[in-house]
Amino acid sequence: MTNAQHDVWAVGEGYERYVGRWSRLVARELLAWLAVPAGREWLDLGCGTGALSRTILLHASPARVTGVDPSEGLLASARAQITDPRVEFRQGEARAIPAPDGIFGATVSGLVLNFIPDPAKGLAETRRVTQPGGTVAAYVWDYAGEMQLMRHFWDAAVALKPAAREFDEGIRFPVCRPEPLIALFSAAGLLDVAVKAIDVPTVFKDFDDYWSPFLAGQGPAPGYCTSLSEADRVVLRDRIRAALPVAADGSIPLIARAWAVRGTN
Repeated sequence: MTNAQHDVWAVGEGYERYVGRWSRLVARELLAWLAVPAGREWLDLGCGTGALSRTILLHASPARVTGVDPSEGLLASARAQITDPRVEFRQGEARAIPAPDGIFGATVSGLVLNFIPDPAKGLAETRRVTQPGGTVAAYVWDYAGEMQLMRHFWDAAVALKPAAREFDEGIRFPVCRPEPLIALFSAAGLLDVAVKAIDVPTVFKDFDDYWSPFLAGQGPAPGYCTSLSEADRVVLRDRIRAALPVAADGSIPLIARAWAVRGTN
C-alpha cells in the first residue's frame, strides 16, 4: 500500500458515507464565519460530491457556483444530486484551475488543501481566479486532534502495528494545524488571515454505521484498513469498538473538528 493510492477520491457513495455527510455540517459554519455578501460568484475548489457547493447554494445566495474537481466519478455524483441552474461542475485541479483571472468573489475548498501536491502553487492559482478584495478560504480536518472518528482508528492501528504511523493523517499532514495554515495563507500574499476551529457532532447510529465506511477502501484510513489481512482487520475492529463511547441507545457520539482558514485577496 502507498499513500498516493488512497489519497485519490473517486466514488461518490463511499466518500459521502465516510466524510461527506460531516463535511456539510462544517460547510454551514464556515459560510456563517465568512459572511460573504449575496450575489457573488463562488468557486468550490475540489468540490467532490458537492457538499460545500450545495451549502453555498442554500445559505450564501450566490449569483453562481462553479465546482472544480479532478475526479469524474465524484463530479458525476455532484451533477446527479445538484441540479440548481446556478451551479456548474467542471473537471480540473487546483494547480491549473479552468477559469479566467479575477472571476470569483469567493473561492473556497473543503477537505482538499492537504491533498494538493504543491499547496503554495494551488493558493497562487486560487488568488489568480479570485477578484481583488475577494475571499479565499478553506477547511481541513484536525487529523492530529479532535477529528475523533479518524483519531480512534489511527490510535488503535498504530497501537497494533507501529508501522501504521506512516499512513496516519495526523502525522502526514502537519499543515492541518492553525499555525501552518496561517503561515501558508500569509506566504501566499493573502491579507487579514484568520483561523477558526469548527466542531460538529458526528453521531453514528451504531458501530456498523461507524465501521462500514472504513471497508470501502477510499481515503487514507479506509485504504489502510482494506490493505490488512482479514484476521488483522478483525483485531483492529474489535480494538476500536472497545474504545469508542457508546450511548444508552447504542449510538456512538463523537465530534469532528475542522480548522477553517480565510484571507482577503
